[in-house]
Amino acid sequence: MKRTAFVTGITALVAAWGVAATGHGVTGHMAAHMVSVAIAAPLMAFGFAGTPADPASRWPLIVVPVPMSLIELLVVWGWHLPAARSFATSSAAGLVLEQGMFLVAGLLLWSACLGTGDVGNSARRAAGIIALLLTTMHMTLLGTLITLAPRTLFGTAGFSCLSVTLSPIVDQQLGGVIMLLVGAGSYLFGGLALLIRLLRDERPGEAQQWS
Repeated sequence: MKRTAFVTGITALVAAWGVAATGHGVTGHMAAHMVSVAIAAPLMAFGFAGTPADPASRWPLIVVPVPMSLIELLVVWGWHLPAARSFATSSAAGLVLEQGMFLVAGLLLWSACLGTGDVGNSARRAAGIIALLLTTMHMTLLGTLITLAPRTLFGTAGFSCLSVTLSPIVDQQLGGVIMLLVGAGSYLFGGLALLIRLLRDERPGEAQQWS
């Protein structure tokens, strides 16, 4: 199951990067971004959880949920500043740096939240719930700001793929909706899944202190 999840995550990541490399406006960018951090990253993190490749296993005192969620917040919001978006869309180096940082931030957060493969680590799971819900909140806020902005923020020329063409403002609005539905939804689902595991595994006196 873990191998299947990892291979599926890699496949989704390759598809996302292919979309990012071919443009398609804010809609294409946001679809690639959300696939990277909210679909490929959790699948890959689940696939190598508890193995030597797992960052949470290698650096358990560093790769912890809430700090990793703050790192992802900085990465996501930073790359959605107009100047940063312009850099990513106007140069191959900018695009590679942007997509690479999205992937690393997503992997670190999901690895921290999914844990090191240890059973019954209630404190880590509780911290993971907080981290994923915080990420849901900031993804929702950013997606809402992008969707409701009265003007284009990123200098997009609009979306055009096959027979579908969207104006710049509609392209931006659709990108914001994708962030709301896919991004916020994935982290919310992850937080609820951890909550279910926490409630199922919790036993009096089992919780470990996690800092």
